[in-house]
Amino acid sequence: MVSHRHHVQPFVGWALPTSFFTGQRPMPNYRRAYVPGGTFFLTVVTHHRNSIFSEPENIQRLRNALKEVMREAPFQIPAAVVLPDHMHFLWCLPRGDRDYSRRVGRMKVLFTRSLGHTVESYPVGSASRRKHRESEIWQRRFWEHTIADEEDFERHLDYIHYNPVKHGLVACAHLWPYSSFSRWVQAGYYNPEWGCCCDDRRPKPPADLDHEAGE
Repeated sequence: MVSHRHHVQPFVGWALPTSFFTGQRPMPNYRRAYVPGGTFFLTVVTHHRNSIFSEPENIQRLRNALKEVMREAPFQIPAAVVLPDHMHFLWCLPRGDRDYSRRVGRMKVLFTRSLGHTVESYPVGSASRRKHRESEIWQRRFWEHTIADEEDFERHLDYIHYNPVKHGLVACAHLWPYSSFSRWVQAGYYNPEWGCCCDDRRPKPPADLDHEAGE
């Protein structure tokens, strides 16, 4: 992976316009990582590992839910990946605000509501879960790790973008359409072939974060 030290604003969603970038080797601003309003790595998993997000229409429902949450309680998403049964995010919250839990809960509720009657097509574990519609779709827990510094951010950024390769869904990070990888390539952070299984020059895969990621 190349060296990169220039500043760029963290982006909203995982479809950052190129105009957001400045410099050739952009990096997010880490100054808020040590105070409320910091940067957080989050993992959210579907109930019973149902492959809900193997359906493209559900990816779009998730995007719509996130847009609404961000409209209600603004924050930024420097990186994201959505796999069939779980997702990883890096979220940057405004100064003085560390309420990622409320935002995650709101995202779950809005997504579940967007399914309408189709929510019934997904398996439900117990009668108690039927009392909480969001629990029919999502695991009740989610995993959080507060980003400590630039190195920690980079480690989790790599973890997010390598995840589809790790799970055997694609041979190269750039082949997975539901992540922020291509935008970081456009920013000059990654070589397009970073993480490719078929490339003998590929970088060492990022450290396993399973103890933090809930996988």
